[in-house]
Amino acid sequence: METKEIQKLIDFIAQSGLDEVNIETTDLKIKVKRYGSAPAVASASAHTSVPAPTFAPAVPTTAVTHSAPAEPASAEPASSNLVTIKSPMIGTFYRASSPETPAFASIGDEIKPGKVVCVIEAMKLFNEIESEISGKIVKILVENATPVEFDQPLFLVEPI
Repeated sequence: METKEIQKLIDFIAQSGLDEVNIETTDLKIKVKRYGSAPAVASASAHTSVPAPTFAPAVPTTAVTHSAPAEPASAEPASSNLVTIKSPMIGTFYRASSPETPAFASIGDEIKPGKVVCVIEAMKLFNEIESEISGKIVKILVENATPVEFDQPLFLVEPI
């Protein structure tokens, strides 16, 4: 199946309102899931006919993303002097390194370049996200232990 055909399939599924579709043939396996208003993601992989004792050999996986319609702007007034700290990757957002430790950054905290403000777990690796600016945290835009997308706003900071 060509990438264009997969994209057409994703578009069709997006318009149909289905949340999950699995298609499996002898040569191809496609799984499309949609979570709320997040973009639909499809993964496709080719099957091999070589028997393996415990698992199939590694096969390249192709991922195709489909952009969902833009969400309307929030009802909160945006302050032009606030700076947004955005997620540099896809993963799970955590405010602290463990449940027993205090949060890296809270509303009202002053931060400086290089200060860790959160961690994002991606593929079992915990990546410390450091501030690139000096300022005061005004708002935390993401709940603890929730998935985040690349370039998703995490914090609003009032520069000092």
